[in-house]
Amino acid sequence: MKSLKQSLKIFFEIILAFVILILIYSFSVFGLSKITVNDDVIQNEEIEIFIKTNGVHTDIIVPIKNEIKDWSQEIKFNQTKSKDSVMNYVAIGWGDKGFYLNTPQWSDLKMSTAFYAATGLSTSAIHTTFYRSVSENGSCKRILISKENYQKLIIFINDSFQRDSNKNLQCISGRGYANNDAFYEAKGSYSLFKTCNTWTNEALKTSNQKAAFWTPYDGGIFCHYR
Repeated sequence: MKSLKQSLKIFFEIILAFVILILIYSFSVFGLSKITVNDDVIQNEEIEIFIKTNGVHTDIIVPIKNEIKDWSQEIKFNQTKSKDSVMNYVAIGWGDKGFYLNTPQWSDLKMSTAFYAATGLSTSAIHTTFYRSVSENGSCKRILISKENYQKLIIFINDSFQRDSNKNLQCISGRGYANNDAFYEAKGSYSLFKTCNTWTNEALKTSNQKAAFWTPYDGGIFCHYR
């Protein structure tokens, strides 16, 4: 009987500790997401970029080519057959490789995928998507930044790609969703503390744009751009 009581006590202590951790995490998400950084940065409005969300995941959208960076030399995709399919922007997002490749729909999510993603035990990937045009709306925010800050953004994005011995991007062959996107191997591991939105937020912080102090969800970024 004593052994049973001790076991139950340990069990409830574990449950209590788990609940406390969830509460601490939740309060941190809410509180730190509301703290704005780089709110008073003055800069020249020279280059157009966008931040875009699908309601869960965020991407940074940049020009495919300008005087600072030509992404078409590194990022490839299967061009559409239409003769007027001129692409002008590329969306770049970092995330968990298992989610990206094995969970095209939420109904496809497996417990093993969620576990590895939450605990940082899996690898990461970068998803790139080409667009002909981009329009600002409730889920897509237009930002104008200086050339100097755009260079900082490009350095951050470049450093997120995993490269081979020849410094080439490592494309994950045959795993795109359509004919205008592709996946690449990336650095780092996804976790509850470093999500796709944390990556986007860090990209904005690095390039001196408004961002959250820290956030794991898309609303933590977009609340600073209302």
